Amino acid sequence: MEPPSSTQPRIVLASRSPRRIDLLTKLLDEACGEGQMLFDIEPADIDETPLVHETPLAHVQRLAQGKAHVIAQRFSDLDVVVIAADTTVDVDGEIFGKPENLDDARRMLNQMSGRTHRVHTAISVVRGDRQAHTVDSASVTMVQISPELMDWYLGIGESLDKAGAYALQGDGGKLVESVQGSFHTVVGLPLEPLLDLLAQCGLSWKIGA
Repeated sequence: MEPPSSTQPRIVLASRSPRRIDLLTKLLDEACGEGQMLFDIEPADIDETPLVHETPLAHVQRLAQGKAHVIAQRFSDLDVVVIAADTTVDVDGEIFGKPENLDDARRMLNQMSGRTHRVHTAISVVRGDRQAHTVDSASVTMVQISPELMDWYLGIGESLDKAGAYALQGDGGKLVESVQGSFHTVVGLPLEPLLDLLAQCGLSWKIGA
């Protein structure tokens, strides 16, 4: 591991997502030593409504970049590295965001039941004039969701604040047959691509070295 130097900048995560907070904490602990590299949490709270005819890929890229730039402007006079991300579920080109209610969650899950869909997570890193962006995708195959399994999952309430109405890292994992690609991409912060973006903005760490 290579610990950070005293001149390294402040890191700001433009998200209040518990999953992204946990993943970034684990990444920095592994890179720098536990508790050695802390970060601040500054949600961007931008309008996430899809544009007319916007594709899922274009949607997540626009939102991740928008979040990063909003937060970077708040700290324009400081050496700050802003990390922003956005995740969407892509079902036949349709954006599945957070369901409006349980009926909407049931509709989404029924449409994905027994089928494979895509999950896209875009990441943007901004440090002053330097910026780097990427998007990583994974394929998720759902089990055939029985009426009993559907009623149980909707009943626990986990689906309401999750894109696509399920949480792979939670009880929603029981709805998933397989994942092709990174688990972290589906959860919301792919770590290998993030390390590459940080390196492009001047922060280079060797994980596991």
